[in-house]
Amino acid sequence: MTPIQSPSQVPGIDGGQALSQVQTQFFIPATASLHERRPRTLKHGDSFAMFDHSGDAISGVGSPEGLYHRDTRHLSHLYLTINDMRPILLSSALRDDNAMLTCDLTNPDFPGDDGRVMIEHDIIHLRRTRFLWKDALYERVTIRNFDTEPRQISVALAFAADFADLFEIRGMTRLRRGVLRTPRVGAGDVLLSYLGRDDRERHTHLHFDPMPTELTESHARFDVTVPPGQRCALFTRISCERIEVGDALPKQFLKSLREAMQALRLARKRGAAVHSSNVLFNEVARRSVADISMLSTDTEFGPYPYAGIPWFSTVFGRDAIITALETLWMDPAISRGVLGYLAAHQATSFDPAADAEPGKILHEVRHGEMAELGEVPFRHYYGSIDSTPLFVMLAGAYLERTGDITFLGTILPHVEAALDWIDTHGDRDGDGFVEYGRLTDQGLQNQGWKDSHDSIFHADGTIARGPIALAEVQAYVFGAWQAAHALFGAIGDHERAADYRGRAAQLRDRFDAAFFDTELGTYVLALDGDKRPCRVRSSNAGHVLYTGLARKGRAEAVVRTLMAPASFSGWGVRTIASTEARYNPMSYHNGSIWPHDNALIASGFSRYGYQREAAQIFEGLFAAATYVDMMRLPELFCGFPRRRSQGPTFYPVACSPQAWSAATPLALIQSSLGLRFDVAARQISFHEPTLPHFLQSLTISGLSIGAARVDIGFDRMDNQVVVKSMRREGMARIVTVA
Repeated sequence: MTPIQSPSQVPGIDGGQALSQVQTQFFIPATASLHERRPRTLKHGDSFAMFDHSGDAISGVGSPEGLYHRDTRHLSHLYLTINDMRPILLSSALRDDNAMLTCDLTNPDFPGDDGRVMIEHDIIHLRRTRFLWKDALYERVTIRNFDTEPRQISVALAFAADFADLFEIRGMTRLRRGVLRTPRVGAGDVLLSYLGRDDRERHTHLHFDPMPTELTESHARFDVTVPPGQRCALFTRISCERIEVGDALPKQFLKSLREAMQALRLARKRGAAVHSSNVLFNEVARRSVADISMLSTDTEFGPYPYAGIPWFSTVFGRDAIITALETLWMDPAISRGVLGYLAAHQATSFDPAADAEPGKILHEVRHGEMAELGEVPFRHYYGSIDSTPLFVMLAGAYLERTGDITFLGTILPHVEAALDWIDTHGDRDGDGFVEYGRLTDQGLQNQGWKDSHDSIFHADGTIARGPIALAEVQAYVFGAWQAAHALFGAIGDHERAADYRGRAAQLRDRFDAAFFDTELGTYVLALDGDKRPCRVRSSNAGHVLYTGLARKGRAEAVVRTLMAPASFSGWGVRTIASTEARYNPMSYHNGSIWPHDNALIASGFSRYGYQREAAQIFEGLFAAATYVDMMRLPELFCGFPRRRSQGPTFYPVACSPQAWSAATPLALIQSSLGLRFDVAARQISFHEPTLPHFLQSLTISGLSIGAARVDIGFDRMDNQVVVKSMRREGMARIVTVA
């Protein structure tokens, strides 16, 4: 995904941007902390919304709040008042399933004409109930009078739509914009419109029920009289792009709410469920599942997890593949949806502006005006070096998990094209390693998952020059070739299967010689364009364990280095160690802690038998989650050392929720239990299962293998975990491997 960094960190870009001032690498300015705002977030399909705790979206410089659809902000201001005063916030909460936001408010003291209090505070209760469904925001404001006499109340909603492109809100300055149309005001509705420079007209339609007492292009006022002990309700629907007609709003509100809740319920039922002896962990796990369900958009290929809110609520290749890998044990449908979508959007030709080459897998898709005009290169952008081998890895993992050879047959030509890309375009200089280098100055400078401009450097802090071969990318290529071995073996092409198995073995030898550094005690971060190693202790080495590229004799040193105090903060493994030249615990990629990064590292530890260390990572991230609003792991947090009785230090503009972070607790369960599948043998196995100290027992319900479904319990007794079958439907074996 595109990096988040300060403009002062980055040199300028030359040329080609007459219509916008492109701050290099599409930074997100940290002018305000998202954690400080702790916004309330809703999402459905291609729309998402962010509000403050009172349910308002307050416009202003640096505010990301509002309603968005396909990378355009369709509502930039929404502000509720009662008798011209802002209500007092009582509480604000999202449902556990993310279906609905509820804000409870009450009146302040209302002064009379003589300055004395006319109505005391806490007499009128307002409940704002809000949800997103099919590109429309629905809200019901229920007003209840707890006084002993009737009260006349004036409730007003101020609103505005700036139709700003998401990249403008992220900090880019546009020199020219489109035209705001004159609003159309009806008796009970308002249409706000914008004609973009891409010749597309974008609409926001506000519809009110009952009909407002006063309605203008910027506010609606409702004057109501509420009898003692009684209540009334005001309904609003705010639709993106289309003008809504049909049933009365109260009926639409209830019907749409039922549909939204049912859709989330079905998504949750699709996969296995987790329950434990720890009440807090149950909250973390429930939030993880709910966030993945909310972030997943249904496409013609199945569910596709959008990367994160607010900055990355769209298709990303790398993020979705890793999210799918993290959740594959629990819900294979996500992997199928991701594979189908990415196969259909694989590059088939050369396009330097999009960093596209035949066979390459998507990095990012954008639908906003700036992307349509080419002011940013992300309309269909392919500038990631790892999405392509990760795509092949996911195909192999999906086959191992499901045995669904029929589906894989439909995407096999795309897998073959991806493998051809690795050979033809991935290895730029023929040295046997896959390198990256952008094709134009407008593309991403760094194209691994650490894509900040300064994330790849030498021991003295000097920025590495490309083409750059990242350690983890070689690991993904190894994983892709292992997957190709399994895929071609499954269809009976044993010659090609053997070829890819041989390639994988040769890569292990070549990689070990070029990347392992005995003095560092780990693998170097990368090789630069001159094949000089970037001798930096980084979390990337953990990904080498994740795919199995590391020689067994190297694993102990890598684990020891990653778990040393310089790398392991107590909350998780830092992106780079505190001993390195560019270490900054407050940076995006040079010392921060990313949950998904740690999930892959823990999986690598488990692969090589280091279950205790995997459990340490699990414990650190779980402890971090207990300090976060709604028990939701953010995109990243700062890499300061863990201190007793204090929570982690938050990164100011981290996305939350973020798909691969939401999936992290679920991936850590698999790593701790050493969970593996053998579909042909109808076997679920647990290799040296462990539970972290905060879990005495754990239950997985509805775990599928083939047509069978099982419930499995785990109990920790001293240093051992007892595995027991609790319920079984269909043929399945459960095996524990000590």
